[in-house]
Amino acid sequence: MEELLRMSATTLAKKIRAQDVSARQVIDTHIDRIQKVNPHLNAVVAQRFSQARQEAEQVDQAIKDAAPDDSFPPLFGVPCTVKECFSLQGMPQTSGLVAREGLIAEEDATTVSRLRAAGAIPLGVTNLSELCMWMESDNRVYGRTNNPYLPTRIVGGSSGGEGAIVGAGASPFGLGSDTGGSIRMPAFFNGVFGHKPSGRLVPATGQYPSAEGEVLRYLCTGPICRRAEDLMPLLKILAGPDGADSECVEMKLGDPDAVDFSRLHVINVPSNERQRIAPSLQIAQARAARHLASLGATVQRKRFPLLRYSGEIWGASVGQGQKGKFREMLQRESTGDLLLQTVQLLFGRSPHTLPALALAYLEKLESLAPDLSSEFLNKGVELKAQIFDALGENGLMLFPSHVGPAPEHASPLFSPFNWTYTAILNVLECPVTQVPLGFDEDGLPVGVQVAAMPGNDHLTIAAAIALEEAFGGWKMPMMGRMSFAHPSWQ
Repeated sequence: MEELLRMSATTLAKKIRAQDVSARQVIDTHIDRIQKVNPHLNAVVAQRFSQARQEAEQVDQAIKDAAPDDSFPPLFGVPCTVKECFSLQGMPQTSGLVAREGLIAEEDATTVSRLRAAGAIPLGVTNLSELCMWMESDNRVYGRTNNPYLPTRIVGGSSGGEGAIVGAGASPFGLGSDTGGSIRMPAFFNGVFGHKPSGRLVPATGQYPSAEGEVLRYLCTGPICRRAEDLMPLLKILAGPDGADSECVEMKLGDPDAVDFSRLHVINVPSNERQRIAPSLQIAQARAARHLASLGATVQRKRFPLLRYSGEIWGASVGQGQKGKFREMLQRESTGDLLLQTVQLLFGRSPHTLPALALAYLEKLESLAPDLSSEFLNKGVELKAQIFDALGENGLMLFPSHVGPAPEHASPLFSPFNWTYTAILNVLECPVTQVPLGFDEDGLPVGVQVAAMPGNDHLTIAAAIALEEAFGGWKMPMMGRMSFAHPSWQ
């Protein structure tokens, strides 16, 4: 039944409803795959396999007993996974904090509840970075997650467990969150699709940590999946106000199938004017631009000098709403202040990771320079106006996902601002789809970000579908490469 591991959630749902395959078979096949790959990856950190099997049997019985004109939810019987920061009833929700070990969610987050109402069956929760604030999924509770294409490489963060388990073919789709690239970096590094919705489209209720005020507009919940055709159906399930998230609004979602590429213009942005891009990514982005042009789109290469301040603009924008919240959470959830935690870290005794402590110090430094923050907020307003003017209502933007394919473990500590390629699009509130475009010479996934004006999620998803048709999209990694015993990691 390995072919089930390559199918989209949409296809699996159709086959289950038609009784071409049972929900129990689909669930068992994905559980078997998790059990094979997870010892190498450490992606799924808590499972609910017994409950999932029971729920699958209930699905099969309901379909068997149904009348000819009965209808079923769109994801009836389809397995999925959930990032551990979302509350999934009966599962841990530590967000990688030692102080929250043993905490079990008593109810579902809004988005989890919506997926389950649509018929999806969660198999478990997946690993993340501490407090969801770093680009490598590693913490003191669960440890580090490895890349399915090469285990010495990172999976990204903070939704790295989702990226890895979907990339390994063990889950058709997963639920992630994204404040600075936490859906798109894991999707990119693991060769799958990820969609950061327009700001305010999907409620953040039920996440830990969450956000406050305007920053809720930058914190986006969205899908990570192996097939592009699932992106819009999943987004429609997740979207819409829930009455609890004060920033979430109703938006009309367009139809990717109705997009006419001959009426679109594409701005091809080669870099952020600050960090050099690996040749493999430059080539992949150029191929994507040429293909969109072949479909009739007008493609223009364009630069925005203000993008060089992406990290500063993101920091100032998020900082004005959070006001030291990350630092306060870290201190509240640990025994002692930052200085004590730093001393303990030097002796290998801190319950926190180095990136978490470093971010807390950075937040403190930013609070001491309000005038500088104001300057970068103004630059952000100017950059937003420039990009929106270039995009318009019928525009797409191609933009690098990162400086290169998945780096080695721990190496992001020495290049901490490479994630700003994704982060700047959060504060612009643009919808962004991460699209896989093949592999580099080392067998690591390459890809590109496709962005559009807020509310135009259907345009970026349409581009993702078109690029998948042209370049093949996700390809399942070989089991042998997941093992540290394989010569490819040396």
